[in-house]
Amino acid sequence: MSLDGSPIFFSTVGDGPPVVIVGGAMSTATAGVPLADALAAAGFQGVTMDRRARGASGDTAPYAPEREAEDVAAVIRAVGGEAAVLGHSSGAVLALFAAGAGAPITHLFLSEPPFSFGEKAADPGLPHRLQTCVDEGRPEDAITMFQRDAVGLPEPMIEQIRQSPMFADLVPLAQSAVYDAILTNALPRPTPAMAGIAVPVTILRGEPTFPILVRASELLAEAMPEAELVVVPESRDHGVDPVGTVREIAARMG
Repeated sequence: MSLDGSPIFFSTVGDGPPVVIVGGAMSTATAGVPLADALAAAGFQGVTMDRRARGASGDTAPYAPEREAEDVAAVIRAVGGEAAVLGHSSGAVLALFAAGAGAPITHLFLSEPPFSFGEKAADPGLPHRLQTCVDEGRPEDAITMFQRDAVGLPEPMIEQIRQSPMFADLVPLAQSAVYDAILTNALPRPTPAMAGIAVPVTILRGEPTFPILVRASELLAEAMPEAELVVVPESRDHGVDPVGTVREIAARMG
């Protein structure tokens, strides 16, 4: 249960030191299961969670990034009081924000966080336009709008996703897409509190991945000179390879 009363679903596998997996946009706890299983096999406790408005987790209005940071801290408290955290994509932005807010994180792994550092202008109206789609009963349009205007997917890929069986699984996540837009708009770069956290930070990126994420990783490493930037060659196209990622986690937590 988070501080505002929202139930936050999480699941654990393994018995070692906990590593909480914070997923990116339009993902649920299920997406983190392969990584959690790989962590368990390597002697860790893999912890998957549904961010608010996703899967089995609840949602209490109004949304604010601070509430999601409290969600991460609540899961950490539930699995033992402190934990390492692996955040992917917008989940990495959230994980770093939670660390800056004082969540009891022992080591932070940031997988391809999409900080823009002002090089790409945020659309301040996007969250409202997304929320309007949701409120008008058009969650499908909200998903498509998010893919186009927040992620920057090309139209052929957007249409391919919309016609695929996987689209039905994305539609229930439309409200969470609004929240991701608010989060990333609010945090185009780390705040001083985020950049100044005292815990070890490892920035992870795949090879190959999208050029904008390569740039974001490099700029984040410059903004956080104590952080380590690591390329995980097994992770490709903004994915998280469980074997390669756990190898890097184990090397720093073993």
